[in-house]
Amino acid sequence: MRPTKADLEAARDRLVPDVLPAGGAPLRVLFSGINPGLYSGATGLHFARPGNRFWPALHRSGFTDRLLSPAEQDLLPSYGLGITNLAHRTTARADELTAEELREGGRRLRDLVDRHRPAYLAVAGVTAYRTAFGKPRTRIGPQDETFGPARLWVLPNPSGLNASWPLDRIAAEFARLRESAGTDA
Repeated sequence: MRPTKADLEAARDRLVPDVLPAGGAPLRVLFSGINPGLYSGATGLHFARPGNRFWPALHRSGFTDRLLSPAEQDLLPSYGLGITNLAHRTTARADELTAEELREGGRRLRDLVDRHRPAYLAVAGVTAYRTAFGKPRTRIGPQDETFGPARLWVLPNPSGLNASWPLDRIAAEFARLRESAGTDA
């Protein structure tokens, strides 16, 4: 059931829990969004808004053997995948976040990576990444530096608002990451 306008407004500042494998299970790729949108906050599901291209890109790239719905996010650890966000606060748009919130999210993300030790950290949103980590020249793709124990990859933001990256291009970038990480559905 789709959230109502009142549900969406009530979701402001709500937290969406991380999706991570149980202790000791392998984590090949930890995906990090920027922050949950109101739709995700209302449903408690990552990348939940219709039109978000995360789930189709994940499938088209070969990370999953079928198209998962946001309601199936708890299946991700069985693929060696997880999801978190740079900033936990739910907003209508990512530009409502402050630079300090993104920097604080980067510090929290560092702790999460140190604890769960993914092979790759994939941050979906180059502009937020640049702000969070003070790297103004970062481009989409693999990064030269590591992030704690993880290799680092910056992905395009899969939001439907990111018109400069159509689904096929996003899926191709996800596929480059999958090939590098050696993960198959």
